[in-house]
Parts: sequence; C-alpha cells; structure tokens
Amino acid sequence: MTAAAPSALRRFLDGDLWYSFRTSPVAVGAAIVAAIMIVGALFAPWLAPHQPFDLASLSLMDSLLPPAWLEAGQLRYFLGTDDQGRDVLSTILYGSRISLLVGLASVAVAMVLGVGLGLLSGYVGGRVDAFIMRVADVQLSFPAILIALLIDGSARALLPRDAHSDWLAIGVLVGSIGLANWVQYARTVRGSTLVEQGKEYVQAARVIGVKPWRIMIRHVLPNVLGPVLVIATINVAQAIITEATLSFLGVGVPPTSPSLGTMINNGNNFLFSGEWWLVMFPGLALVLLCMSVNLLGDWLRDALNPKLR
Repeated sequence: MTAAAPSALRRFLDGDLWYSFRTSPVAVGAAIVAAIMIVGALFAPWLAPHQPFDLASLSLMDSLLPPAWLEAGQLRYFLGTDDQGRDVLSTILYGSRISLLVGLASVAVAMVLGVGLGLLSGYVGGRVDAFIMRVADVQLSFPAILIALLIDGSARALLPRDAHSDWLAIGVLVGSIGLANWVQYARTVRGSTLVEQGKEYVQAARVIGVKPWRIMIRHVLPNVLGPVLVIATINVAQAIITEATLSFLGVGVPPTSPSLGTMINNGNNFLFSGEWWLVMFPGLALVLLCMSVNLLGDWLRDALNPKLR
C-alpha cells in the first residue's frame, strides 16, 4: 500500500493532465484564486476578524462605516460595515460558505439525477428513452432560473409554516437549482451511453449473462463520466450565480444565513445613498469565485479533449 501511493502520485505528476495544468498560467492563476476563496470560506470562523452573526458583539454605532482607507474608516473594519454594524470582510467570508455549499450541493443533485436518467435512457431505449428525453425537451424550453423559481416557490408553499428553518430553506434551494439543471447531464450521458453500449466489452458482458443494471453501473458508467466532470466543474459557477440571483430576488437563502447574493441585495438598498462598498465587495467576491471556477472548467475541458493534444 505504501509503495503504491508514491507510484500513483508519480504517474499523475508525469501525466498529460498535470503538464497541461502547470504550463497554463490562466489555469494556475484561477486555481490560486479559487483555493484562496475556498480556504477563506471553509475556515471563516478562524480567519474572519469579527463574528458578524454574534448579536452581542455588534453595535449600531459602527454601522455604515466606509473602508479603512477612506475618511471616517477604521482599520479594524478594513472593508467597512453594513447597516447592522457587521464587518463586511467577515460577512463575505461567511457568506461564501453558503454560496459554495449551495453551488456544490445543487451540482451534486443535478449530476446524480441527470447521470442516472441519462444512463437509463441510453441503455434501455424505447419508450423509457422517449419519455425521459421529451421531459428534458420540455424543461429546456424554459430558463433554468424560472424553473428554480417555480420549484422553490411550490416547495415553500407546500411545506407547513412551523417546519420552516434556515437549513430547510437551503435544502429547498439546493433541490430547486439541482432539478433545474439535470437535463444537460442526462443528454450528455445518454449520447455517450448509446456509443458505449455497442462496443465489444458491453456485448461480451451480455453474452456471459451479466445483469443489465450491473453492466450500466460497473462497465458503462465509468466510461461516460469524463464529459460529466467537465460539465459539473463549469456548472458550479452557474449554480452559485443562480443562488445569488434567487437570493437577490428575495426567494433564496434566508436573511439569517446570508450568502453573497443576500449581501448584494441588502447593499443595493443603500447604493444610492453613497454606501457603495456594501455592493462592490460582495459583488467582486462573487465575480472572482465564479470566474476562477469557470476558467478551471474551460481548462479541464480542453485538457481532456484528445483532439487538442
């Protein structure tokens, strides 16, 4: 076991993927930015200079302070404060945790649902294939944000009011975004499955009596995951933007657990009164996070494309 790990690491470091990464300045820069923001979000309780959700530590006397380099700014509130006296930098770190959680979890939901339905549709075919693809075609005729709004609103209306909580609201939001984005995975996996099921290894498995579900999971699925990983990487940024849009519209993350979108929505109320930092810095954090993830997704797509090697 100990000898296998260094050899596997050595094979990775000598492989084409690592060479493509370290020779791409854009990919390296995007990875550094993404890593900084992810580490800042994960370790926010230890890295944040203040606890923005501890009511005992907040003071309205410190509300709407500008950034430290402007007049009336204070060094302990480097990026200023909001209308509740919360440190903007600390709130961005905590808000990024919610945005990343919703983005990654919704992509996982969409990927599991889309890969499962695409694999079933491509392998079984017939009426099952026709039904799943017609449902996908209908959903593609509507914008993803509209589907997410519809699912989110319906779920909130069906749930009893006494069952509402922050984590339940986040779960509903994750499910809404995931259900709005499964189609791309399903169509991609279906096309790859149609190609793979005609190859010799699948035919051989059928001849020796391997059950269909076992062929799908153990033989076909590993060979169709390459494009799925690329789509998932790019869709993380799209899911974060969708969450920010829903939160900006007031139907996303609850105000008691604010994300970057909630911060932008709150700061928008003070934009015309001169408190520009309440929108500027959360918006900049959102742009940097999504841009870095998108650039990594573009690099991964090119790196895994054999035609570009």
